[in-house]
Amino acid sequence: MTTFKKKLSSLAVAAATAGLVQSAGAGGFAIGTQSGSGTGNAFAGGAAAADDASVAWYNPAAMTVLPAGKQVAGALHALRPSFKFQNTGSTGPVFGAAGASDGGDGGDWAFVPNAFFTMNINPQWRFGLALNAPFGLKTEYDNGWRGQLTGLKSAIKSVNINPSVAYKVSDTVSIGAGISVQKLDAELSGFAGSAATGVLTLNADDIGYGANLGLLVQATPSTRFGLTYRSSIKYELEGTAGFSGTAGALLGSSVRADLRVPESVSASFFTALNPNWELMGDITWTRWSRVQQLNVIRTTATGLGAPAGSTLTSLAFRWDDTWRFGVGANYKANQQAKFRFGLAYDQTPTNDATRTPRLPDQDRIWLAAGVQYRVSKAGVLEFGYAHEFVRDASVNVAVPGVPGALVGKFDNKADIISVQYSHSF
Repeated sequence: MTTFKKKLSSLAVAAATAGLVQSAGAGGFAIGTQSGSGTGNAFAGGAAAADDASVAWYNPAAMTVLPAGKQVAGALHALRPSFKFQNTGSTGPVFGAAGASDGGDGGDWAFVPNAFFTMNINPQWRFGLALNAPFGLKTEYDNGWRGQLTGLKSAIKSVNINPSVAYKVSDTVSIGAGISVQKLDAELSGFAGSAATGVLTLNADDIGYGANLGLLVQATPSTRFGLTYRSSIKYELEGTAGFSGTAGALLGSSVRADLRVPESVSASFFTALNPNWELMGDITWTRWSRVQQLNVIRTTATGLGAPAGSTLTSLAFRWDDTWRFGVGANYKANQQAKFRFGLAYDQTPTNDATRTPRLPDQDRIWLAAGVQYRVSKAGVLEFGYAHEFVRDASVNVAVPGVPGALVGKFDNKADIISVQYSHSF
């Protein structure tokens, strides 16, 4: 019986090591899709464009550029990522099994809403509020696929409330600051190796706090520069690790894990070249190197004798800092219609050595277009579309105690459709 318990415990830890815990770092996967107006420009120039109330998220200082009064904007984004695994030489009786499924498409539709509000307090002061989802991930593969030990489902969601203020120092300089209250929820599952263990599922959540700062310089009447900083946020995730198999009651426990999502700095410009054309661009740096190692700790003892305080697993991610470069242009056809265009290059923090099917991310190029239509003096509709050309993402994942490895590549892409309505009053 003791030998059986040791084998069962070893399988459970192996499954967690290969899939569940590595994917927890996927909570740091940023959702770049925020405003509907930004989609058509591939989100270039966000800290300086100041098109509508969404600037409360991108750069609070730029709220001073908006007209006096109140502005509100609501957006809905439909995201369709695609992650299709291609086996190129997986080994071992599980990963390399003849006729085993490659998991289908790990991506699916996701719908992300955002809302923004700004108002002037007096000629110098502005107030803003952003309600959005800065981080998230959704992948799900077919039950029984050859990589089920490395992951089945990953669903990570965030909800952020970000009030901010802006102060107009002079006719050319504005500053801004805000705080973020952010909730993160994670549901992650993977096959744990046997009928006795079944599927291992982790549910955990926490609320974290951060801050953001902004600067806007109106260099000329037609040109402005924006600089914004968003702090890292630390989460002390708490939840449960449960097993669906016949021995699940002996293996389950409460767990905790510390996760810190990275800070970022973005520099942007916006210029009106003439009455018809506008040009914008940005450079964004994100400190993904904060995601180096994740420790998952049991907070209650298991039925197999693993004590509270013991480590379920500890893994190194070795993620890197990233850069994002974007350029965009707008063409004003008339007083009602404006056409948007955008191009961006977005680096991935992942690498070939530690990448898993839960986050098969790679470098990507954004190509975007959109249209703004003024439906009334106070109301504006925005439609945007972006396609992400994503490089193939290779994986070579082994599970301790399981012979062989999952070896292959993911054929990835993503499409984004956005609609937004803005109103001034």
